[in-house]
Amino acid sequence: MRSLALLGGAAIVSAVVIWHRPLAGDAGLECKQAPASPLCAAVGGLAKAVHSPPAISGAGRLPPPEVPGAIDPAVTQVDIDATICRPGYSRSKRPTYSITGPLKRRMMADQHPGEPMAAYELDHLVPISLGGAPLDHRNLWLQPRAGQANAADKNVLAYVLWRLVCERRVKLDDAQSAIRRNWIAAYQIYATPENVAQYHFRSNREPYRTRPSSADFDLDLNRRK
Repeated sequence: MRSLALLGGAAIVSAVVIWHRPLAGDAGLECKQAPASPLCAAVGGLAKAVHSPPAISGAGRLPPPEVPGAIDPAVTQVDIDATICRPGYSRSKRPTYSITGPLKRRMMADQHPGEPMAAYELDHLVPISLGGAPLDHRNLWLQPRAGQANAADKNVLAYVLWRLVCERRVKLDDAQSAIRRNWIAAYQIYATPENVAQYHFRSNREPYRTRPSSADFDLDLNRRK
């Protein structure tokens, strides 16, 4: 009976979320087209919770204390046009695999012996695309690729913040501080469904000032893993 109840509950949740956020061409089912009601408000809250990663702060989801993040002092708010918002900047500053490969292997041996290399991403806590220091040990950590609040989620946040900073909608210092303090909490603030839909890897759209490509963004410190 318990199994049947769980399955029924899951089916109801799925139906509610799809109703609130329908597929293309099913706009007629959207709650926003109906008058405001307590049901629509409840559906909206449920859909937001389902489509947004939860605020997890457990072990392995935030960097260790010895990785507080480090900033490149050459990148400041006044020169973002010539640095992080310039197409190709992150690629020009990203360390090569000949450096990051051995570094990641050493870190894996020390911190996660016996686990597969592909299970973790060697991540810049403060991304290069937000003025993070490329090879400062205080800015490098092994981030899980699986589970909730994973490396892909942080990449989404970093890309959205990069676009917001380069459009002068968020100050560089504020973006850096938010991601250093708690990147999962920062996700809840900045990687809203609206911002993700507007910005995430849509390189063919003309943004406010520049035309960056996802290839210019610091997606992954070590691609050959």
